[in-house]
Amino acid sequence: MKKLSIASLGLTLTLLISSCVPYTPTSTSSARSNAGYLTGFDTPDPVGPAITHNGIASPQGYWDGDGVTGSPSIRINLNDQRAYFYKGKTLVGVSPISTGTDGHGTPKGRFKVTQKVADHKSSLYGIIKDNASGLTINNDADTRIDKPGPGETFEAAPMPYFMRFNRTIGMHAGFLPGYPASHGCVRMPDAMAKKFFENTPLRSTVIVE
Repeated sequence: MKKLSIASLGLTLTLLISSCVPYTPTSTSSARSNAGYLTGFDTPDPVGPAITHNGIASPQGYWDGDGVTGSPSIRINLNDQRAYFYKGKTLVGVSPISTGTDGHGTPKGRFKVTQKVADHKSSLYGIIKDNASGLTINNDADTRIDKPGPGETFEAAPMPYFMRFNRTIGMHAGFLPGYPASHGCVRMPDAMAKKFFENTPLRSTVIVE
């Protein structure tokens, strides 16, 4: 067996580390598929300060609205990076969020929920994969700009519990890095996105401030 010197081993490791290898999530569950990277199904908990309710701190936020009556409405605070769910005038849930970046800001204003799709996928964003290797070639592909080549496939980014409220912008489950990081949508933890989705009828008010 040929022995490698420490020097040659170091060189080999350096080459491996410095190689430009596309990011590919290791989880095999459907919710954490490669296309999930765009919306963030690779981190189980949001990054950032936890939300405290009744003395309990939770990175996922909290829901206390079951059995509470009143017209649902959602208030999204861009500075706080929080979404507040009301039934009537009663605050029943708070969720951490990640809104749009400077180049893809989440517009302020008063809106209505116009569409709800539990298993929605983006028509604009996703990833491009190499069919033979399965590697991600482009993990932030925009269909208006990026086209898959021969032997490549575009996979649309999943946006579970999607609620559209401003043309192409909506709320959905996704990755929360602790700061605005989306293409304009409002990302929420999976559990909170589901609660908001289940308790928000169409035409409910959404205020972004």
